[in-house]
Amino acid sequence: MKQSTRIAAVLGAFFAGAAMLVAAVLYVLPGETTRPSSVGGPFRLLDHNGRLVTDANFKGHPFLVFFGFTHCPDICPTALFEMSEVLKRLGPDADKTAALFISVDPERDTPEKLKDYVSSFHPRVIGLTGTPAEIEAVTKAYRAYAKKVPLEGGDYTMDHSAIVYLMDKEGRFVAPFNLKRSAEQAAADLKRRL
Repeated sequence: MKQSTRIAAVLGAFFAGAAMLVAAVLYVLPGETTRPSSVGGPFRLLDHNGRLVTDANFKGHPFLVFFGFTHCPDICPTALFEMSEVLKRLGPDADKTAALFISVDPERDTPEKLKDYVSSFHPRVIGLTGTPAEIEAVTKAYRAYAKKVPLEGGDYTMDHSAIVYLMDKEGRFVAPFNLKRSAEQAAADLKRRL
């Protein structure tokens, strides 16, 4: 595969993802027909240590949710780095929240792969994976977007939405969490919900 073809395929996937991000944000923002409680819901997944985790594990504390995959070249590591910076600014209060990184690529993202990947970020970043059916169900519940995009040579990438969901202490959707502000401002916003 020529490098220019591969770059074009990756850029095409990126721009398609960006378009889906805008559509997804408009879709999940509260409006006359969309209520925050219609985003999110129960899930049963494996964490990066291979332990079964459910949404009930996070009740009592606000938490962030982000959908991505470990082979993501830019959006996922950037979002996880930004969430890590917010968690750092919380100091000891970071133990009262979590940032969930739910893989949309269960075929490659095993608990072991996720453990290696999330080890580069704040300890409160928790990698989650499951069967394709479990991932499809949680993706649908959060109204996230994910699609496998084949590349030449049998490889593939994942096109996915890039929203960070802020969930309240009861596990209900509050709003998309804005990481495009200073880490201090974002941490202050999250701290108010602890």
